[in-house]
Amino acid sequence: MRVAVLNDIHGNLPALEAVLAEIGQQGVDAIVCGGDVVAGPFPSEVFDRLTSLPGVRFLRGNADRLVLDGVEEYGRDWVADRDRLGSGRLAELASWPLTVDLEIDGLGRTLFCHAIPTADEPVFTRVTPDEVVVELIGEVDADVLLCGHTHVQFDRTLPGGLRVVNAGSVGSPYEGRRGAFWALLGPTVELRRTEYDVEQAVARIRSAAPSSEELIGWLLDPPDPDETSAYFESQRLAQSGA
Repeated sequence: MRVAVLNDIHGNLPALEAVLAEIGQQGVDAIVCGGDVVAGPFPSEVFDRLTSLPGVRFLRGNADRLVLDGVEEYGRDWVADRDRLGSGRLAELASWPLTVDLEIDGLGRTLFCHAIPTADEPVFTRVTPDEVVVELIGEVDADVLLCGHTHVQFDRTLPGGLRVVNAGSVGSPYEGRRGAFWALLGPTVELRRTEYDVEQAVARIRSAAPSSEELIGWLLDPPDPDETSAYFESQRLAQSGA
């Protein structure tokens, strides 16, 4: 079994289209969308494109939840995305679980989540100390934990042998270079990057969602992964009182 992992699409339809074109050449058996799928400039288009495909498994991210709630948070008004999705899509979105569990050739039991298996917002990065990650994620009955949320790819193994992989972000990467970032699983872990015409994508995004300037800025000048990880670590330490 080979699985493509598409995390943090954030409604970026041009990036998704580029990745799906590449996936079509890879002979995958399934696609797992690991949360934060629809919150962005093309929420309904991304939803419809993915749900039209066979073998796609979905789980819910924090931004998807905020769209469902229709609240203002993180400086964003999520009501517009909610309104564009409509009641039928929202009902399906509300049914998405927090985790997906698959057996993958060469990797074993793989548990997919957005942030951690029990919640969609806790943050850890590629440089978070092992003992902090172990305490944060708790007991995990799997060989591999596949996550997203922080928009930076990594692949690390914790004491005890649990392999933790972040597939990165398709639609809003913090990798210091342009592209759409995802993962291909089975029989190995491949952290992938797909190139696409970001300038053209930005033009489409501006036309569809003029309020997406923050996303546009990240697409044109992607945040540095080291700086991003350091920022998330500072936030985590501040919240813990350390």
